[in-house]
Formats: sequence, structure tokens, C-alpha cells
Amino acid sequence: QVQLVESGGRLVQPGGSLRLSCAASGSIFSINAMGWYRQAPGKQRELVAAITSSGSTNYADSVKGRFTISRDNAKNTVYLQMNSLKPEDTAVYYCNAYLRQIATMTWHDYWGQGTQVTVSS
Repeated sequence: QVQLVESGGRLVQPGGSLRLSCAASGSIFSINAMGWYRQAPGKQRELVAAITSSGSTNYADSVKGRFTISRDNAKNTVYLQMNSLKPEDTAVYYCNAYLRQIATMTWHDYWGQGTQVTVSS
């Protein structure tokens, strides 16, 4: 199996910064794309940022200029650097990976368990 493990979520003050990490491990695989989604209580899950294997990135309009997504391909890890945090950024953040398992040569969409980010005074 493949596991995605997120870390870094915590309570921070408005205007503060936080970096989330997501590491993929398990069976041998190749990653096409990884991204971060978030979901607030009573709200739909939304895309925050994504990055492809070629390095192309995409951001939600609400986080452009404040958040940066990056990858360490050697470690199969994706990061989300969050600056100038606002109360409306409060949500559970989920890591997502679209990957191909080498053993079966099949593609799969995996999700982490989520990490809570709370922006409040």
C-alpha cells in the first residue's frame, strides 16, 4: 500500500506563517502530481495548490501571493509554505497524490488523513 502522512498543522496567530509537509511511502510508485486541499466545517473541499512532476503549479485565487507549494522528488515529499495567514485559512488540510504503482502499472488517487490548521488570536 501507499501512505500519505501530513504534518505541521497547529494553532497560529493571524499574519503568522506555517509549513505543512506530506511524505508518500510504501510500495514502489511514480508520482504524476501532488497537491493540497482544505475543508472547513460545513464547506466543500477545495483545491489550495498543486504541483506536477514537471514542476507546473496551480493555486487557488485566495492564496496566491501568500502560499507556495514545492516538492522534494528524492524524498517523495510535498510542502506547503503558508505566509500571512488569515482566519479564513482555518481548515483541515489534506495531501493528495495521483500516482502509478509499478507492480500493477495502474494509476491511483490517494489522500492523507489531514492536519488541522487554526488561525486565531
